[in-house]
Amino acid sequence: MAQFMPLPDAIHDNLKDGDKAAFEGFTHLIPTAAAHEAIRQGISDLILIRMTTDLIYDQMIGMGLARKLVFSYAGNPGVGLLRRVRDAVENGWPRPLELEEHSHAALASAYEAGAAGLPFAVFRGYRGAGLAKVNPAIRSVTCPFTDEVLAAVPALRPDVTFIHAQKADRKGNVLIEGIVGIQKEAVLAARRAVVTVEEVVEEFSGLHPNACVLPHWTITAISVVPGGAHPSYAHNYYKRDNAAYIEWDEIAADRKRFRAWMDEHVINATPEDFAGRVAGLG
Repeated sequence: MAQFMPLPDAIHDNLKDGDKAAFEGFTHLIPTAAAHEAIRQGISDLILIRMTTDLIYDQMIGMGLARKLVFSYAGNPGVGLLRRVRDAVENGWPRPLELEEHSHAALASAYEAGAAGLPFAVFRGYRGAGLAKVNPAIRSVTCPFTDEVLAAVPALRPDVTFIHAQKADRKGNVLIEGIVGIQKEAVLAARRAVVTVEEVVEEFSGLHPNACVLPHWTITAISVVPGGAHPSYAHNYYKRDNAAYIEWDEIAADRKRFRAWMDEHVINATPEDFAGRVAGLG
């Protein structure tokens, strides 16, 4: 049953050192505020899972929160590298980072298997690809009906999944509209789920055809954080802050500048600061 609580409490109660944690959102509704609160609380030794590893994981990894990254894409969308991720992999700064790389199809299938309570996912993929040579988690199985050889990967069962959404109602049901990505499956696969939302409403009305409603019994905690996805966007609330992504490339390129930016904009900030950051982006 979903509980409404401030974001610092939701992070403290649901994210622990060493957890397997997924912060999901595909360009849209990325849970930035939740990631920043995890950084402020100094959570460590995480196994971070994310299909589209972007700025929030660059920041979390650059601040030393993670020992391993399970991912299917790593980059600053439309700009270039994730420089803090690369520094951790190549130079062990601020700590070494283990990588487990997959395709998008593999991770999506792994989340679906986790949501269904299955031990692994089976799909057509990796034919002619080299990832299986460097990732021992990629195996193959033979279909008992057709003898076709298929790819198999372990199911993803995060200890906790974080997502951002547009709305929750008073009962704790959560509404996502627009690009849904893998949020639904990531929540259903997790042991605990924390959702930040733009607002709380009495009930949902006039739903978008692409809407996804997560029932309250699938959610552990809900925190109201307007602007909590910035610099990504929230459909019908604010636009993507493209300038922030471009600026990040220069910020992250230098260790000292990166740490200074994180101190100013994350360590010494609060969840409430997000509301001001999205002014003018609506």
